[in-house]
Amino acid sequence: MKEMDGRELKVENQEMSGSSMLIQALARESVDVIFGYPGGAILPTYDEIYRTGIRHILARHEQGAIHAAEGYARVSGKPGVCVVTSGPGATNVVTGIADAMIDSLPLVVITGQVATSVIGTDAFQEADVIGVTMPITKHNYQVRDVDELPRVIKEAFHIATTGRPGPVLIDLPKDVSVATGFFNYDPAVNLPGYQPTVVPNKLQIKKLTEAVKTAKQPVILTGAGVLHAGASEELLKYIEKQQIPVASTLLGLGAFPGNHELFLGMAGMHGTYSSNMALHKCDLLISVGARFDDRVTGNLKHFAPNAKVAHIDIDPAEIGKNIETQIPVVGDAKEALRMLNEVDAEPCDCTEWKETLNGWKREYPLWYKNEEGIVKPQRLMEMIYEETEGEAVVTTDVGQHQMWAAQYYKFDKPNMWVTSGGLGTMGFGFPSAIGAQFAEPNKQVVAILGDAGFQMTAQEMSVLQELNLPVKIILVNNASLGMVRQWQQLFYEERYSNSLFPIQPDFVKMAEAYSIKGWKVESDKEMQETLREALAYDGPVLMDCRVHKTENVYPMIAPGKGHQEMEGIKP
Repeated sequence: MKEMDGRELKVENQEMSGSSMLIQALARESVDVIFGYPGGAILPTYDEIYRTGIRHILARHEQGAIHAAEGYARVSGKPGVCVVTSGPGATNVVTGIADAMIDSLPLVVITGQVATSVIGTDAFQEADVIGVTMPITKHNYQVRDVDELPRVIKEAFHIATTGRPGPVLIDLPKDVSVATGFFNYDPAVNLPGYQPTVVPNKLQIKKLTEAVKTAKQPVILTGAGVLHAGASEELLKYIEKQQIPVASTLLGLGAFPGNHELFLGMAGMHGTYSSNMALHKCDLLISVGARFDDRVTGNLKHFAPNAKVAHIDIDPAEIGKNIETQIPVVGDAKEALRMLNEVDAEPCDCTEWKETLNGWKREYPLWYKNEEGIVKPQRLMEMIYEETEGEAVVTTDVGQHQMWAAQYYKFDKPNMWVTSGGLGTMGFGFPSAIGAQFAEPNKQVVAILGDAGFQMTAQEMSVLQELNLPVKIILVNNASLGMVRQWQQLFYEERYSNSLFPIQPDFVKMAEAYSIKGWKVESDKEMQETLREALAYDGPVLMDCRVHKTENVYPMIAPGKGHQEMEGIKP
């Protein structure tokens, strides 16, 4: 019995080692790529990887491996798999696990562990990975009996991908990985304590439908939950049927077409005026798969003060956690929208409201000042969108460049936007682009990065070199920790404590050291021509774009302020 890539799938109840069980189970779960880094405690598993030929991508640091797995999961919708060794190998993936947990990305993380006989003795490369990761995983396991391993792996994939997706960790002691047992992967998953609600309560759907009928100023806030549920088509159908304006969270971008006439833009700290004022003035707020984090709400005292709130979410813990909710709808976003679409209802009577919102869109658009000879980051984002025709998978790190990309690259399709939202992880953007390229090998992947975040995981250029992955790296280089500098300018009386880089590496030479084509762009005149050449180049590239060093991201809601107190809405 053979899998498509030639790997042999062994029949049930054969005796085999724990490592062999692991690889067989990954094949049963249709895992086509693993991201990882070997070490002593996980060597039996890597020996099995060598013998079976399952595709493994060797990162140059464990952080690179797990962020690549995140990028793969975000774009493909399938669980990303990361394999590392014990001790420092395991602790080096903690940031990525926490990032995946808060952003609801399905991962299965397998960590090597010292032998069971020495666990708890401070053995070489031992770390209590279960204790460390318990608060930041959806679930974690330490396997002490090889016969338990097939069940654990099957449960791990089930938990990671159902309900609200998230990371699951399997800690595999070395002696368990070499012990033998009988492989049985057939029994159904039996987890009585884990039964996510998928289909919403019909009464709550009815309540929401009635609320829409009477609303005069409704707005829908879309989040990443729409994307995780694969519900973009259902969302578009519902919105066009009901004619309700739409705002998006950062992670929800792409769930609804960015060029649609009913789209208001991103909401929150650096959102558009129209989207934020819609949230402030609405009388009905329908959140679909969004969790009302502080970057979206601003000061909770001022958030949607006149609105009845309906919240659709598969995680009941999120409903009412931050915002009082009058119509809770627990369930999968796709199922909820499907049920709403089945209701025979007239579009809401909100013509005047839409005219008001369109007036705000015209009067207070996103803006920036062009300066001759200067590379403006906002214009760079517009050019990337124009030159890729909106068809690229875009990844970012965290900071100013992330916000400019979110504002000026119009995401028209789902699963084309990969960024770190809740944790705000610098160093995420580049390795996540590697994972995204494996998820969509025929799509163009553009990694828009800050000069600071890029240096945290720049060693992963070696992966591009080895595999000739055609990832396009666009550095938004302002020689600083841009968002930190902006906050120091605005809120710390221009005391730029450790946020400026007086000396930087030559990024083009860095790229060339990895056999990657590089360009330095220092003026607006050369920006478009170089970008076209970079995007058309057959292979990986790096563009070092020296942008205006003191450019700030606007508009902005200052800390402690509400949506109605936006700053920088006009030049």
